[in-house]
Amino acid sequence: MIELGVSKMALIGAIALIVIGPEKLPGVARTVGALLGKARRYVADVKNEVNRTMELDELKKMKDTMETAARDVEQSVQTSATEFEQSWSQATAELEQAATPVEVPPMVVFPEYKHPGKKWRVKQGAMPQWYKARAGVRTRALSGAARVARFRPRHSSGG
Repeated sequence: MIELGVSKMALIGAIALIVIGPEKLPGVARTVGALLGKARRYVADVKNEVNRTMELDELKKMKDTMETAARDVEQSVQTSATEFEQSWSQATAELEQAATPVEVPPMVVFPEYKHPGKKWRVKQGAMPQWYKARAGVRTRALSGAARVARFRPRHSSGG
């Protein structure tokens, strides 16, 4: 490709200034820039299209290989299934020929499951009263008024 350095660009600019003139140079530069942008976009579009077609070809090849692999797997499964069915039929035929009554042990019947239930009241009652008193466990429910009356300082009368 053409390598455009700073010196070559300056030379092109000076020649364009002399040939085109200072009045028309900005308009021509805009037009040239727009044309270069369109050319770059066109080249990029062509590259993208070529890449898409190459990817499409690769995907088609991959699809073909996957289809052949799937067919091979299907055929191998079918052959192994037919072999299994043949061996199964042979085994069952041999068992039917040599069928002797087999004594089956009686089944053990287990009782139906019953949930044990929660007996938290029994567990609470199993704790001795002296332990509850020492540990600070409340044994009776007090109303709000009773609790206030219980902890209110008492006035001594007789003074």
